[in-house]
Amino acid sequence: MMLRYALQTIRDRKGGFLGAFLALMCAAALITACGTLLETGLRGRIATERYAAAPLVVSADQNVHRTTVKHKGNGKTKVKHKAKPVAERVWLPAAIADRISTLEGVQKVVPELTFLAQPVTQPVTRSATQPVSQSAAHPSYGHSWASAPLTPFVLVSGRAPASEDDVVIDRGLAEQKGLTPGDRLVVQSTSTPRPYRISGIAAPAGRGDLRQQSSLFFSTAEAERLAARPGRITALGVMPAPGTDPTRLKHQVEQALKGTTAQVVTGDDRGPVEFLDAAGARIKLVSMGGAMGGTSLLVAILVVVGTFALSIQQRHRELALLRAIAATPRQIRRLLGREALVVGAVAGVFGVLAGLPLAGWLHSRFIDMGVIPATLERTAGIFPACAALAVTLLGAGAAARISGRRIARIRPAEAMAESAVERGPARGRIVAGLVLLAGGAALVAVLSVLRTEAAATPVTFLAVAVSATAVSLLGPILVRMASVLLAGPLRLAGSGGPLATANIRGNSTRMASVVTPLTLLIGMTCTVLFVQPTLGDAARAQAREGVRATWVLAAQGPGVPSAAAETIRRTPGVTAATEVVRTTVRVGLDKYPAQGVTQAGLARTWDPDVTRGSLAAFTTGPGTAAISELAADRLGLHPGSKLKLHLGDGTPATLTVAAVYSRGLGFGDLTLPHDLLARHMDNPLAATVLVAGDSGRDELAAALEQFPGVSVLAPATADRLQADRQQENAAVNHLAMGLVLAFTAIAVVNTLAMSVSERIREFAMLRLAGATRRQVLRMLRIEALSVLLIAAALGSGIALAVLTAFSIGMTGSAAPAVLPLVYATVVGGAALLALTATALPGRLALRVRPVEVATSRQ
Repeated sequence: MMLRYALQTIRDRKGGFLGAFLALMCAAALITACGTLLETGLRGRIATERYAAAPLVVSADQNVHRTTVKHKGNGKTKVKHKAKPVAERVWLPAAIADRISTLEGVQKVVPELTFLAQPVTQPVTRSATQPVSQSAAHPSYGHSWASAPLTPFVLVSGRAPASEDDVVIDRGLAEQKGLTPGDRLVVQSTSTPRPYRISGIAAPAGRGDLRQQSSLFFSTAEAERLAARPGRITALGVMPAPGTDPTRLKHQVEQALKGTTAQVVTGDDRGPVEFLDAAGARIKLVSMGGAMGGTSLLVAILVVVGTFALSIQQRHRELALLRAIAATPRQIRRLLGREALVVGAVAGVFGVLAGLPLAGWLHSRFIDMGVIPATLERTAGIFPACAALAVTLLGAGAAARISGRRIARIRPAEAMAESAVERGPARGRIVAGLVLLAGGAALVAVLSVLRTEAAATPVTFLAVAVSATAVSLLGPILVRMASVLLAGPLRLAGSGGPLATANIRGNSTRMASVVTPLTLLIGMTCTVLFVQPTLGDAARAQAREGVRATWVLAAQGPGVPSAAAETIRRTPGVTAATEVVRTTVRVGLDKYPAQGVTQAGLARTWDPDVTRGSLAAFTTGPGTAAISELAADRLGLHPGSKLKLHLGDGTPATLTVAAVYSRGLGFGDLTLPHDLLARHMDNPLAATVLVAGDSGRDELAAALEQFPGVSVLAPATADRLQADRQQENAAVNHLAMGLVLAFTAIAVVNTLAMSVSERIREFAMLRLAGATRRQVLRMLRIEALSVLLIAAALGSGIALAVLTAFSIGMTGSAAPAVLPLVYATVVGGAALLALTATALPGRLALRVRPVEVATSRQ
């Protein structure tokens, strides 16, 4: 019975339910897209390419481990084991192949070497103003030709590499670069770039070319030299003998490898071994999907509840009549609940259908921006769709129950009076708003003491969402207070000003439902746009102050070879050349950014602002380290303390802290000796080389002629390039949060349109009293601008408080980077949305003749 009434109401009031439908559909689409990204991070398939012909692959454990034992009072112990991945590839001892090759059922064991091998097809103009980085379409790796059967690669032309000067390239690279056997190709590997003769071209047998990488094959001796890991291998491919059960063979291999850190994988588990970046991207995607999903859910709840509140407020007279003719509170709640479930179910289905292609678009954009590799395939499971549908139904039901609580519980006689005259917010709503306001203030206070980006970022957006929710609950009171302040200025706006003031004051609940999404839009947008500049500008400022170099060397491609730095050191007029490599290390299980620097002459090129210890002590030996004040505080270290860590490839190391510096944002938390760090990196080439001395750019460029792609830059130019890279990184966050902001913008338009369209009778009365269409539209514009001013003040205040706390915690300064032009664009965009969403439905409402509206049924 009640469902039939609900369907009839929806059929008769399509326009009134359209706003709720749009809000729920957008929420479902956003949750589906975020859920799909989250599921991709958890279960996304990483298909193998190089190991396609090897049913079993043996690799090293790519994690550091920690086991803790907790003794309980009853004599029992609790053992907890945790593991975290390392940043670089962990290599296996080559001798491990001897344990496997003699096993029954093993036909062949193929050792694999994977190392940096970037083709350099032409020299690069050494410009001082143009960027020097040029990313390839996909990465390029070198291997020994002996490992070709792992794919398997076969020659399609030419011959196998027979000497140290030969190289075989894959067919895809040959076609892309227009290369044939006999051509010369310069390859930048882990040392000095050198030319090779292309002896042959190879392709995977029985299938297409590799899609995610290029492969270059060298002779065994040359591959071992380039890999620079004597006695070690990347992985082992195990080829079973015909008729051997792979599952049984895997068990045998695991038994043979007991006591080592080697792992045996089969099937789709081979992909993460081959593509370490894809395996790491899973964690990033889980974090990003979870953060986007959580923020989207909070925003969706706020928007949907506000939309339903406005929708039910527009039906107060109808619901009051039902109460007056003896409808019980339970029946009113059931009616509203059935309506919400019907609208939620339909909106959820449409939202899920829209969310799946949205997830695909997001996945492809993240690949294009380099956030995740193309090897991590998107998973389109049923769980995100079901979760989005469930959240939509639950959200719609909860929103209807919350919004209709007051009209359902008051007495019938009061219901009619309630529908005619707007009353103030209920006491419970005010209390809840004050509690959330205090919660937002507490989050801002906590944010001011958080000193790591990973901890501060989620708290930042949570503080904005909680504060906006407090504004939503306290909105009617805030609007009435603002109307008092605006009464004077609005009198200057002509005849429409006082009328707009009266409308704002007399319909504060309706106006508050419009202020809330606008506040959220402005507050969230300002926070998203200014968080990264606040951190990035502080980091770049520290780096500018700490770099003493006259020139900076940078490279197109993988980096600057050590031989280039050595050549520069021998150039007349150069007093120091500091190579800088960057990676991450693990201290315990915590990840820290680390840089490796050559220690000779370091004080001439680098000043990290040492506050304890001395830079001279750091440069005395390979067993020392310099750390930031943040790392020193977190780890409880000081000069003379022992720093135990795992390097990029998981190798344990113990160093003595020689210095503590204050410019950690600019140079990272840990600074280690260059040779120590570079030996344990997949790419040991320098990211930059800092050059001190009085040599000119032309002299340095002439010395670097034999190193194609290495450029000489002024420090200011290098700083601008760093700013460009930070902008590219910020674009990822803008894309991730842009969908939430787009949803909020749709909610703004939706709420404003609903608010204006319900006032058709009010406009008719004004017209009958002598007001012209132009005067009514002017009144609407004044109202919209007043609401915008209130929302801009509230949203800007929330964003400023959050950004200031973020700046204090992360940079130590209460000076967030707020760009006036960007801020003006945000407010201007919000104003355009508000005026457009007010003017269009207002013009449509004024098309109806006032007499027809006045004589129609209410």
